[in-house]
Amino acid sequence: MRQATTTSGGHSLSTTKPTTKPSTTERPRPVKAHLARRLIQLYVGLALYGASSALLVESGLGLEPWNVLHQGLAELTGMSIGVVSIFVGAAVLLLWIPLRQRPGLGTVSNVFVVGLAMDGTLALVPDAHALAARVPLLVAGIVLNGVATGLYISARFGPGPRDGLMTGLHQSTGRSIRLMRTLIEVAVVATGFTLGGTVGVGTILYALAIGPLAQFFLRFFAVPAPSRGDVVAAGGQPEQAILRR
Repeated sequence: MRQATTTSGGHSLSTTKPTTKPSTTERPRPVKAHLARRLIQLYVGLALYGASSALLVESGLGLEPWNVLHQGLAELTGMSIGVVSIFVGAAVLLLWIPLRQRPGLGTVSNVFVVGLAMDGTLALVPDAHALAARVPLLVAGIVLNGVATGLYISARFGPGPRDGLMTGLHQSTGRSIRLMRTLIEVAVVATGFTLGGTVGVGTILYALAIGPLAQFFLRFFAVPAPSRGDVVAAGGQPEQAILRR
């Protein structure tokens, strides 16, 4: 509002400036942009996860625990490792029902995107026979896997099927996350190795490096909260629970 005062000459003189409403159209982080970033992180992360797993396969120096099982089943059935990954992911997701876990968009996407990306990368990357080529593939696969893990978990669209199995068993049994993860991974590695999956120095390096790498990239790719509310697409397990050993 404008206030006026009267001078000795009878003229009005403005003493304050009119009040204007602040603009409500400017938001530092609009909800739509925030959701778009999360979706991009989810699918880029899942695709890179599949690609990183393919690099570990090509290195021939050892796979991460679940892919030891996938590779062993692929040898047994004649299916590609990516297709086996999809079937195993779907089967693990069915185990969520008695464990009363709730899948999210990221959970379902994980089942399909990782397997397809793995097979696609394997079709593109030439076979490596020399150790001088296989070692860089191993290192690149482990680092890229850490990047991918940070991307898709930070998107907060729900844990992957295998992570949900671990946390579901933790909740239903009361045992620690560390114990549940160890038991599951020992079981899948032993089964996969028996079926012909590759266990080697890469398996050990992966186990030692993935925790610190994923923790670093979780912080690096963390998505800030939007300025006004956000659409909750799915509840996810805490990052610490997924990564804790």
